[in-house]
Amino acid sequence: MAENRRIVHHQILGNLPKKRIIEISCDGQKIKAREGETIAAALIAAGKKVFRYSVKKNEPRSLFCAIGRCTDCVMTVNKKPNVRTCVTLVEDGMDIKTQVGLGKRVK
Repeated sequence: MAENRRIVHHQILGNLPKKRIIEISCDGQKIKAREGETIAAALIAAGKKVFRYSVKKNEPRSLFCAIGRCTDCVMTVNKKPNVRTCVTLVEDGMDIKTQVGLGKRVK
């Protein structure tokens, strides 16, 4: 995954504020994330497009509503399935996996 696809300057909102950089892991790959951003934002900034595969047709899904109402962005986070990544903030050292179907809790 490529790094730094963030918008660093917005015409109305101004410059992206400085934040501490932390590291998360997605499907075994290390990703730099900004403290205080959502998992989905960090993954999209790193170039990840597919967050899960649907139950019936095994079709790829990604960020859709971005407000926690749908389940298109769910992933397995720290061995817990069905975490809505659009409303869950990153934490240093998080282990995130692309979810297939309903996901399974890993012990």
